[in-house]
Amino acid sequence: MKKRTTIILTTVILLTGTLTAQQQPYTVTKTDFSTDMYNEFAPAFYRNGLVFCTDRGSAVNSEGMAVVKMFYADTAAGNTRSKLFSKDLKSKLNDGPATFNRSGDTIYYSRNLVVDGNLKMLSTFRNKLGLFYAVAQEKGWGRIREIRFNTEWFNITMPCLSHDSKRIYFASDKPDGLGGLDIYYSNWNNGYWEDPVNLGPNVNTEGNESYPFISETGELFFTSDGRGGLGGKDIYVTKQKSDGWHTPVRLAAPINSEHDDFGLVATPTMEDGYFSSERGKSIDIFHFTSSVPQVWFTEPQKENIYCFAVADSGLIEADTLELQYVWDFGDNTKMSGYAVEHCFPGPGKYSMALDIIDRRSSSVYFRKQSYDIEIFDYDQPYITAPEYAVTGETVQFDGMKSYCPGYTITGFYWDFGDGTQKTGASPSHRFSKSGEYDVRLGLTLRSELTGDVLKRAVTRKITVFGTNREMEAFLDAKPASGPGLMDIREFENIKIVSQYSAESEFAKEAVFQVEILSSKTRMDLNNPIFRSVPAKYTVREVRNEEAGTYSYIIDQQMTLMAAYPAFREMVTGGYKGATVRLHVLKDPVERELNVLKKNYGVMTDTYFDSRNRLVTNAYLMLDQVVMMMNKYPSLKLEIGVHTDNQGTAWSQQSTTQSRAQVIVDYLVNRGINASRLTPRGYGSTRPVSPNGTWLERRLNRRVEFTVIK
Repeated sequence: MKKRTTIILTTVILLTGTLTAQQQPYTVTKTDFSTDMYNEFAPAFYRNGLVFCTDRGSAVNSEGMAVVKMFYADTAAGNTRSKLFSKDLKSKLNDGPATFNRSGDTIYYSRNLVVDGNLKMLSTFRNKLGLFYAVAQEKGWGRIREIRFNTEWFNITMPCLSHDSKRIYFASDKPDGLGGLDIYYSNWNNGYWEDPVNLGPNVNTEGNESYPFISETGELFFTSDGRGGLGGKDIYVTKQKSDGWHTPVRLAAPINSEHDDFGLVATPTMEDGYFSSERGKSIDIFHFTSSVPQVWFTEPQKENIYCFAVADSGLIEADTLELQYVWDFGDNTKMSGYAVEHCFPGPGKYSMALDIIDRRSSSVYFRKQSYDIEIFDYDQPYITAPEYAVTGETVQFDGMKSYCPGYTITGFYWDFGDGTQKTGASPSHRFSKSGEYDVRLGLTLRSELTGDVLKRAVTRKITVFGTNREMEAFLDAKPASGPGLMDIREFENIKIVSQYSAESEFAKEAVFQVEILSSKTRMDLNNPIFRSVPAKYTVREVRNEEAGTYSYIIDQQMTLMAAYPAFREMVTGGYKGATVRLHVLKDPVERELNVLKKNYGVMTDTYFDSRNRLVTNAYLMLDQVVMMMNKYPSLKLEIGVHTDNQGTAWSQQSTTQSRAQVIVDYLVNRGINASRLTPRGYGSTRPVSPNGTWLERRLNRRVEFTVIK
């Protein structure tokens, strides 16, 4: 009689981390349908039971090897008997292992590539194992089809479908692998399975990796004999991450033993499952349960941040003696200063604004920026617990601040890092020894949209001291403060949508306008409401198409502070709603002229010497003006010259008028028609600065080029 053996290709992985000594998390029992005479292995979930492989029967190949068939056991009914799974899928050689899609109407399974002919012909070395699939019919299974990358040169076996059926895992001895058998996957794309991808050295070894099983929560279980486990073959678990796979973790006893253990399938939380083991008289299928679901892979907990530093860019300067920067955070909190620190009450939406406030009237002089922000908690499980504790004292833990949008939490699972595990949202725990512990919180989640199950976990450290005195001494020696708060715009979990930014507007060709009022309806400029406007100002109308309003302005300046005197005059005169706004120049002539003023300046010191003669720098600006006026033949300019309050009103007026005429004469001599130029000396009637210091007076000594419309 020929010796009966079975074709069982199994796999194993080395645990690189240190396993924490703990109470056994699993209860293991042999299934009733397993026998001592035959081998039963490689279970797969199917409807109310399991489809598994067995060498039952008398069929052997030409080398005396027992062939493998697929049987079915109804585990839900507690039936101790099993039967051939399907005659439609039975061949002369090996059938199985198998995997099924979520609905159970499609099977993928392993079998030999050639199944017709006598056993001797079928048992050649080139009749490799490949992957095949079939779809359920009203009675039985339909046509058997093979996957496109099957080949007679190497085996492709032990398939496992992902929960969404968009990826299939399998074992293969492809020559491009790292060892004997490696685990590969293929993605379903555009109606076909893509070329296989090796899981890489984090999973595969020089030994054999086999029997992959991907859980609904994304954890990949497999078998390996290349990592020096408890037995020849052990069961490991890993999980894909953004840059590869987690270092595999060997499952604890009694699932793994000193014998060969392989081919595990389990529920999403590992509360229930099956695996194969040679720990008896034959290879059998064992059932396991877990009272505390296992948490293997965690991410460090990120701390939610609600406190930030905010600062003004300083691109648009303001004199803080008269003006004050005020931040409005949209949570009934206001703070003053160029740079401030603020703590929001929690996650949520806030409307922030930076206003420049006139100290005298307490009214808004200029809105510098405004934006909407939304602060998010990190999408993660979250452990609420003290950072420090003392041995023997009760420490309260809480997971209710976990934030996993779109999912409902169905379970809390805790591992306190000292061998103790618990369930529940808010467990308490006592540490018996001092030290630093990695506390892990795992959540099982159910999608509110699809009902799919997800498992996520985080780790947080807690330091345990032997006595209160030790903890107090440590805290006393700890530095009192750390680094400053993070800039709000650098926080990764915040959304900022700018509503208005004076900085971005100012980067365009823009000027500052003193707006005395705005209206949804158009107003006549002869309206009595404008009677209190001083004679030195001309009221102009500006249409704001975005806001759908008409704005009425009385002054326009190059700098923010230059607009302040007119603003103060209007507020004092009764226009309490007066403010300063940035106006983006759209007219090409005005834009070009504004660029020239920015580049060459408007201070009279850069145009005239002490004898009211033009200096060299003035020629640079005026020659550009000539070119611009030649470019725009219809352009007319007012040449307005201003001065400070030094001297008599008559001398101020005379000097500024004379200087304006000097500029006009130069432009006329360069070919510009005098009818296009209007010289206007304003004396000191339109100051843009208080005239208190030399620097303030200098701001009032200026040349203005204004387009006449």
